[in-house]
Amino acid sequence: MEETIGAIKEKLQAAAVKELPSLLVQYQKDGRAGVRAAVEKAGRRLAAYEKEIARCEQLKQYEREYAAYTHICGIDEVGRGPLAGPVVAGAVILPKDCDILYINDSKKLSEKKREELYDVIMERAVSVGLGYVAPARIDEINILQATYEAMREAVSKLTVKPDLLLNDAVTIPQVDIRQVPIIKGDAKSISIGAASIVAKVTRDRLMVQYDEVYPEYGFASNKGYGARAHIDALKKYGPCPIHRRTFITHF
Repeated sequence: MEETIGAIKEKLQAAAVKELPSLLVQYQKDGRAGVRAAVEKAGRRLAAYEKEIARCEQLKQYEREYAAYTHICGIDEVGRGPLAGPVVAGAVILPKDCDILYINDSKKLSEKKREELYDVIMERAVSVGLGYVAPARIDEINILQATYEAMREAVSKLTVKPDLLLNDAVTIPQVDIRQVPIIKGDAKSISIGAASIVAKVTRDRLMVQYDEVYPEYGFASNKGYGARAHIDALKKYGPCPIHRRTFITHF
């Protein structure tokens, strides 16, 4: 008995992407319009998956270039620009030839995708370290020095000592490990991209918690950045303990 169009659609939609090549071969000669449409849709899904694999392979260019190093650590920070909250740095050592798909600059990913990737990275990473520098310290030493401090702390929290650091754009002072700064590294290195995601999710979750303590400023939605509602609240209520005083002088 011939399979119904609905059954074929359901099978193609439910199939794991690795099952699609054989299914496409099986149904590509079916002349029914509904089946052809389902096959074309499944073909686009397969093409997108193969494109992502190719992009992910390109993301490993630096990890392959420095493959002689045993533990390569990607480092990135989140939170240089906000008016409130800490700057957070992530340090991530991934397994050799790691195949986690969809890693990218955290700013290019949806919140849902970042959360999904965070769980995968935390599960599969060799080691993850996080560094935090509070607003008062940022005011004391400036945001650049605070960023360096957060990065050094993140590296120190790793349970495995790296022998190479791939950094997003910067060279961190007072670190005795070889460093390779990469401009826009969070979109060019799988290790830095992973660090970007871990740091972003960690900081965002922290700002949601701060929102419960200081609900006037909308930290859950703006994450401490200078959204109009945040600035209006700052003018109305004044700063709270997690505001960076050196960032809000003109408000």
